Amino acid sequence: MSLPISRFYMRYALTQWLYRKTLSKLKTCVYNSRSIYLCSQVRMTGKSEKSAEELLNNSVTSIDKNFDITWNSPAYPKCERSEREKNEKGLQSHEDTKDESVILFPGQGSQYVGMGKSLRNYPEVRHICDTASDFLGYDLLDLCSVGPHEKLNRTEYSQMAVFVLSYAAAELVKAEQPGVMKNCIATAGFSVGEITALVFAGAISFTEALGLVKIRALAMQEACDAAAGGMMTVFYGPDSRLGYACVCAKQWCEDRGIENPVCSVANYLFPHCKVIAGNVEALKFIKENASEFKLKRLKTLPVSGAFHTELMRPAVEPFKKALKSIRIQHPKIPVYSNVDGNVYRNPRHIAAQLPKQIYKPVKWEQILHALYSRSEGEMFPLTYECGPGTSLKSCLKMVNAKAGQFCSSIPV
Repeated sequence: MSLPISRFYMRYALTQWLYRKTLSKLKTCVYNSRSIYLCSQVRMTGKSEKSAEELLNNSVTSIDKNFDITWNSPAYPKCERSEREKNEKGLQSHEDTKDESVILFPGQGSQYVGMGKSLRNYPEVRHICDTASDFLGYDLLDLCSVGPHEKLNRTEYSQMAVFVLSYAAAELVKAEQPGVMKNCIATAGFSVGEITALVFAGAISFTEALGLVKIRALAMQEACDAAAGGMMTVFYGPDSRLGYACVCAKQWCEDRGIENPVCSVANYLFPHCKVIAGNVEALKFIKENASEFKLKRLKTLPVSGAFHTELMRPAVEPFKKALKSIRIQHPKIPVYSNVDGNVYRNPRHIAAQLPKQIYKPVKWEQILHALYSRSEGEMFPLTYECGPGTSLKSCLKMVNAKAGQFCSSIPV
């Protein structure tokens, strides 16, 4: 080997050695920074290194599977949707996009005493409510109309009431405005409203869904009775530390002898607004220390359980067993899943995902982004919220104000 070539390889080897040395120092620096942070957490909380590392791994500064990044895109994302992309998303194509429609169904918490009174005179609604009452063994429409409030708010009754009246409202729209249903490009439902959406899309029959919702409601009520939990809406800003607050609340509960405490995001509603749920003690801790975590406003929800969290795990098996006993068909229109915000692919996919929805957070904000993604200048569909309340319409306005302008709530 000639001398110049030998020098070349020597220089190359030296360069590689310096590169590896620099990379090693960089990794050491990162590790030391992490250690300094862990030590600071130990000094601040007085916890072991294991607890401190858990704090770091679950803080909002890290990427954690339990705390998703908030989706916040403009009304018209800078993308063009080809016909192929529409088909991949499960969206149907219409010549006149102004006639497209989307049907949304609310979930538990939207119920109120007095709902259903305006629907009594419609034969279609009366038939649906009578069918449900015969199955349940009590007058559902009477419970919705006159209460009492305490009974209607119990999970075993409220889920049935919201499901039946929401489906009845959709059937009423179908009877009076057949064009809306003909041009429906997608449907979605919040929590138990997802089962309503699946019935509306033809994936599950109404009579089989009655039994499915009843078992779901009873199983979730038992889970509520077994572990006292609650839910709380949290409004926060860019500098808030909601994920860190949940981790600290769980640690606070553990220090007081509560086994396997839960405190996590249960619903993703719209930018800078989520619902957290968990043990009553954990929520109380966050409420009392809201300023420390820079949380703007908190609102305790009138529910008796921590829905869409690990505290609902006991309700999964009874629901899964009931789901296996019914026939699930391919939806006639796209239905979006609460679990991941994507369209259900087939009956097997529905059977696999629907039980997870009980203990996993509702990705409602993500669903709305997927539903209303439009190129600039493209018309938004007409949206109908079928069921009690106007909560879904309000969420849509916060996620996509332009799409919200074309949303109407069908009163029940």
